[in-house]
Amino acid sequence: MPAHRETAALDRIAGCRLPLGRWAAQTSSRTLWEETEMRLGQAEPKRATTRLRALLDGALRRPLVVPGCYNALSARVLESAGFPAVYMSGYGTSLALLGLPDAGLATLTEMALNARLIAGAVRAPVIADADTGYGNAVNVVRTVEEYVRAGVAGLHLEDQAAPKRCGHVAGREVIGREEAVRKVRAACDTRVALDPDFVVVSRTDARGAHGGSLGEAIDRANAFLEAGGADMAFVEGPASRAEVERVCREVRGPVFYNMTGISPRFSEAEMAELGIALCILPGATLRATLAAVHDCAVALRERGTMAETEMGAAFKSRFPGDLHGFAGFDRIRALEEAYLPQEAAEKYAGTLGHMPRGGA
Repeated sequence: MPAHRETAALDRIAGCRLPLGRWAAQTSSRTLWEETEMRLGQAEPKRATTRLRALLDGALRRPLVVPGCYNALSARVLESAGFPAVYMSGYGTSLALLGLPDAGLATLTEMALNARLIAGAVRAPVIADADTGYGNAVNVVRTVEEYVRAGVAGLHLEDQAAPKRCGHVAGREVIGREEAVRKVRAACDTRVALDPDFVVVSRTDARGAHGGSLGEAIDRANAFLEAGGADMAFVEGPASRAEVERVCREVRGPVFYNMTGISPRFSEAEMAELGIALCILPGATLRATLAAVHDCAVALRERGTMAETEMGAAFKSRFPGDLHGFAGFDRIRALEEAYLPQEAAEKYAGTLGHMPRGGA
């Protein structure tokens, strides 16, 4: 594209950028948010993988806290609250997308699709659960390709035997250490070929698996870092502070921590002291959603249709307040003003309903 045309295109796109939504203008928490508008037609100047690497560099001083999402909507809410990165939960994907438990029932196709939809909805880098890689080392190559093409910034790959299950549910088994290392190496070699900044996190479930131990899990974590080439080590399911301390002391690389289930809870300051580089909170939003939807359903069932009116009024007093604005109708109108003929705006005259604001 000639330079003058590229500059003009960038100017038009910049002109479509909207101010913070009504809620952001009113709330005292405004400084927490970068933007609340949807990202259609907008992007960051650097790749998501490069931005995640920069965030991880900062995690040398303070742990990067990454809450879990399960679809594009929950990812957008997390981004709007100010989180610089989001995590796609495999448990959340399986339950929200399929209505099924995290028991190896979600396929590569379904997981990669959800990852693509989430990454396409937010500017924040996305780290995604890739389960076992959906087969052997050759299948892992395909899995990494699909996740890179989906636009996520990194993934974690585990050493469970198929069918895998949630790392905080009993009954897990792991594959042999040598095979697991080969799978990690396949993931890292594929990463180098496609996008060297793509982050590969190696997870081991050997701590709580049948016949496993914390010592075996730490040995595997180090093998995945040193022989496999992983960027971070994820020892799943340490059951006490002492076990977490040992993981942080003996793992020879950045520690990725899953703060859920049977594992202890820490503050950011405590994690920094322990040496944790990144902490995910995979199920927080899923549990909050389940509780909220259940409460809504019970209210509708017990109090009837007028309960919706009461809940609607309460909704307007808190984030996002304006559902249509959060969804992105203001952005749609701004794009219409930028790219459609002027007479296209006539459709708004004399019509009823939410009136989107344009970019002017």
